[in-house]
Amino acid sequence: MPGNQLVPLPQFPCSQSPTESMGSFCSRQQPLNEVDSDENIQAAEIDRRIAQETKTEQHIHKLLLLGAGESGKSTIFKQIRLLFQTGFDEAELRSYTSVIHANVYQTIKILYDGAKELAENEPNSLKYVVRTDNKEIGEKLSEIGSRMDSPCLTKEIAKEIATLWNDTAIQETYSHGNILQVPDCAQYFMENLERFSEVNYIPTKLLILQEDVLHARVRTTGVVEIQFSPVGESRKSGEVYRLYDVGGQRNERRKWIHLFEGVTSVIFCAAISEYDQMLFEDDTKNRMMETKELFEWVLKQSCFEKSSFMLFLNKFDIFEKKVHRVPLNVCEWFKDYQPMGSGKQEVEHAYEFVKKKFEELYFQNSKPDCVDRAFKIYRTTALDQKLIKKTFKLVDETLRRRNLIEAGLL
Repeated sequence: MPGNQLVPLPQFPCSQSPTESMGSFCSRQQPLNEVDSDENIQAAEIDRRIAQETKTEQHIHKLLLLGAGESGKSTIFKQIRLLFQTGFDEAELRSYTSVIHANVYQTIKILYDGAKELAENEPNSLKYVVRTDNKEIGEKLSEIGSRMDSPCLTKEIAKEIATLWNDTAIQETYSHGNILQVPDCAQYFMENLERFSEVNYIPTKLLILQEDVLHARVRTTGVVEIQFSPVGESRKSGEVYRLYDVGGQRNERRKWIHLFEGVTSVIFCAAISEYDQMLFEDDTKNRMMETKELFEWVLKQSCFEKSSFMLFLNKFDIFEKKVHRVPLNVCEWFKDYQPMGSGKQEVEHAYEFVKKKFEELYFQNSKPDCVDRAFKIYRTTALDQKLIKKTFKLVDETLRRRNLIEAGLL
């Protein structure tokens, strides 16, 4: 029936009463009424599904994974996929082959170019001069490492990379990795060159090859998310969480804003081993100072006033080795640090000092009515699967307990 068109009144024949005629008219409209009825049923079903999804969403807790670039949060995100989901499918694993090959080329380029830079600018520069017979290899690999599309890693090229890696000048340069943006995974890549260069190499789901995926470096851009339960797939066996990972570099942080509402908990990753390193995007800025300022900024956001805070003091495995070689007080924030003891005792003393600094920062930047929100600090190593699994189960317990308190059940 046309929407706004005038409908002429029915004309009744003399032999037909208006009642009879109207009955016939109504019976002719019956199919339209059945359509309306079907539409009502469909609308009711849609409303039911929306209500069900809304109810389900209310039981999904939103976790926001934040931190500066290179803090290890994306490695933690990958661990969650491996631990509490089905991991990576074959297509994803295949894509990591080219990523790992590119990482290898980029790492050896950083080391070779770094050696040349140190040889030109540092006192006692001779120790950074690459052997003459390795320079041609270095120039070739540096050129490959600068390409947008790196070639597959062959046995022949892997052998050349290994030769350059074992050059004393490159090893000396590697020991100064903190000023050259050498990735933490450099040694892992160099130790596995032979395996990476196999013709049919793919990081499969075998445990040893999962390590390859965890070490692979792909800078996070935009926002990625997963849904998981630290206890099981079903919500009956544990809370369900939706975890968001966002880019940590400065130019990525503007993409966080729309995620800030309705966050159950902020998981902030701080790489405590980076107290002597500079930012990738600003080589005049200390990474730990950047992390400090970012943590302060996040704490002051009004949308997080009711959100719990979980602080992951990450890369402890690197920290415990570095703290013996590099004094903690080289960082401006830690200038009042006083070493104590040696060995494990010194590591624990240094860790507790850093932990206390972050605790003080938290309470200094939390409003008086926010200080009673859940705040926990965890010592983490993103590459340690058992530790990450244990940590997330502790996070789950903390958040479930918090929910019971807010509901008046505890």
